Amino acid sequence: MKELLEKRNAMLDDLDGILKKANEEKRAFDDAELKKVADLKEEIRKIDESIKLEEEVRGIEKKEIKKPETRSAEEIRAEVITKEERAFVDFVKGLATESRATLSAGAQGVVIPLSIANRIIDTVKNISPILSQATIWDVSGDLVIPSYDYTQHVPAGYYTELATMSAQAANFGSTKLSNTIVASLALISKSLINRTDVDVVPFVVNEVAKAIAYFLEKELLNNANSSVGSGATKLGGLANATNVFNGATTMVIDSAELVKMTLMLPQVVQSNCAWIMHPQTLAYIQSLKSTTGKFLMGNTLSEGGLYTILGKPVYVSDQMPQIGVGANQIYYGDFSGLHVKWTQGLQMQVLSERFADQYAYGIVAALEMDSCIIEPYKIAKYVGK
Repeated sequence: MKELLEKRNAMLDDLDGILKKANEEKRAFDDAELKKVADLKEEIRKIDESIKLEEEVRGIEKKEIKKPETRSAEEIRAEVITKEERAFVDFVKGLATESRATLSAGAQGVVIPLSIANRIIDTVKNISPILSQATIWDVSGDLVIPSYDYTQHVPAGYYTELATMSAQAANFGSTKLSNTIVASLALISKSLINRTDVDVVPFVVNEVAKAIAYFLEKELLNNANSSVGSGATKLGGLANATNVFNGATTMVIDSAELVKMTLMLPQVVQSNCAWIMHPQTLAYIQSLKSTTGKFLMGNTLSEGGLYTILGKPVYVSDQMPQIGVGANQIYYGDFSGLHVKWTQGLQMQVLSERFADQYAYGIVAALEMDSCIIEPYKIAKYVGK
């Protein structure tokens, strides 16, 4: 633009010179001067238009090209979950909204969205002591798990140079976990659900999860149906433990017996070991005192160590047998040795009509699962005399 302005100013100087010369000579422009003036004016006009156009172009802002909005798979899934849960809440509260169309109708009610079913599964794991420690397999169909008894491993030994070494083979077995149907029916009051201060989804999740966890915990702790996980009728539980410590005195648990019980398991598993017992059993053990009145388990009421025995955490469960003759009173070990297979696809349905006369909703939850102690060297049980 600078060069154009300089050229324009020079042309204006030429026009001024022609005009000044004609005025001094007191005459009109001759033909040559008229042509030059016309040419200069045309050039100045073009320069002015060029300058104006350049200024206009500079005044036009560039528009930012926005890339199409991209969302992560997690964001998309979160949106789907929110939509599913909103539709479920509308259904439970009886609201006629478009979101209810996202729910698949069932024969007696409506199928609960997968997102809510998965939350129930997670909650079941969290509130059940044994499920929180067991090895979980989220698979469909039968599952064959290789098993190996650590206590029967191939021994090592000294070797003499150039001597013949005898080979020994380790024995591996296998256990098949198939499918046993576990179902639960929970009733939820409509009056409670319809209250505006109740968040429906967490309430349903917790109620159904507690019903499932209560049953599974009872089975996994007490069921001695099968030690091979056949899945034909019932789940296999900790009652199948083969490391058995038998109490010496009827209706009595001695502190020395607990120490001996821990030593039944190999040192390699001790770091992850814990106890499972009934709350009354824990109270009995923690109250054991010496002849001088000191607590034998090393705890005092001021230390807040109520839920540890011999330095290992204690999980209490109302599903455990209390102290009694022949009762599996205590379990000790690394409970990852109990393997639980279940199908992640928890099948659930709301029964809206069946319990209408009770002013309640029925929520049915069913899943296919099986369980068995796959690593027996990790778990021991105390049987009362």
